[in-house]
Amino acid sequence: MGTNLKKMALASGLSVALAAGAGFADARELRFASGATHGSIGSKAVEAFTSAAGEKSGGDVQVRAFMQSLLSFMETPSGLRDGLADIGAVLTPYFSSDFPATIMITELTMLLELDDVSAREATYAFSGAISEFVFQNCPECVKEYSDRNQVFLGIAGSTPYNLLCNTPVRTADEMRGKRIRIGGPQWSRWATEMGASPVSMAVNDTYEGLGQGVIDCTAHNLPDLTSFNFIEVISDVTLGVPGGIFGGIATHANRDTWTGLAPDQREAVMYASAAIAAELAWLYAEDHDANLQLVHDRPDITVHEADEDFRTKTREFIEKDMVAIADRYKERHNLNRADEMVAEFRVVLDRWLEITKGVETNTDLTELYWNEVFSKVDVNSYGLR
Repeated sequence: MGTNLKKMALASGLSVALAAGAGFADARELRFASGATHGSIGSKAVEAFTSAAGEKSGGDVQVRAFMQSLLSFMETPSGLRDGLADIGAVLTPYFSSDFPATIMITELTMLLELDDVSAREATYAFSGAISEFVFQNCPECVKEYSDRNQVFLGIAGSTPYNLLCNTPVRTADEMRGKRIRIGGPQWSRWATEMGASPVSMAVNDTYEGLGQGVIDCTAHNLPDLTSFNFIEVISDVTLGVPGGIFGGIATHANRDTWTGLAPDQREAVMYASAAIAAELAWLYAEDHDANLQLVHDRPDITVHEADEDFRTKTREFIEKDMVAIADRYKERHNLNRADEMVAEFRVVLDRWLEITKGVETNTDLTELYWNEVFSKVDVNSYGLR
């Protein structure tokens, strides 16, 4: 190669190196692992995350989704810890020893039954409230993630739980002795208080349990009527009890991945986290309304409203349980600030019940979450060593 060609090649190589140093070659592809099935609410929400990250970063952050392939829901926290994925969907209540401070807050979802709010308002408010609380009011929560090489990126919830049964359960008397599949400790305590027998059963086994009469009811949100085809094996739906939502659908990042991103890339991921929280809440609310109409239209399913005595007993249980939750977490998990955290969260939740009332679109909800919570996270310091 001649001297001039060598100089040209050297200059070209130097230009590429300088361009890379200036950020032109720093685009990142992140792996997002979720145990959700294709076409489900969870997978649609991940799509919202990938789209928002790409748009916010101008293409500098690309997200590749792995649905039910890279990690299952039960494998996700450890997989994130070990770097098998960069970002993941974590169902926090399934990992009581890993995230006790966060889980205590997710057990407060039945507080929503003490306010006269719709399913949509409950879902929007709780998702915003718990994300704000963990980011801004719960250093114990943030430490849980960093201790496991993870970074909390937000959390969302389902719509409120009702009773999906193969027998009528309209009153507290009819509840006694029934076998109720439950999806969290707060509902287990409620079922016991009502004289029923709580049954711990994997959600994928619940269809068969209802169909074969192993359980009489499952406490579930209405979208799961079609997500898990429970609609095929039930005859009765009771609205108004137990209430509360599954409030632990979280998004976590591998901490090494997070620290390796540039600040503007972390900001794009944080914006995408607001988008996924909003999409989850919005889609659950949409499916709740659709499935409520569906069961009303089905001649083989009877829809009941829990009677006032049943609702009153449930509200009395909730008030007592708020105290019990704090005591339990202080004793079992050395969460010394538990009483204070419960009181603080109730204030945050009340605020969110007010500010979500004007939401009309999922774009509105994303922007509300972003402006009120996620944009306030300092990406220059949050989650960094």
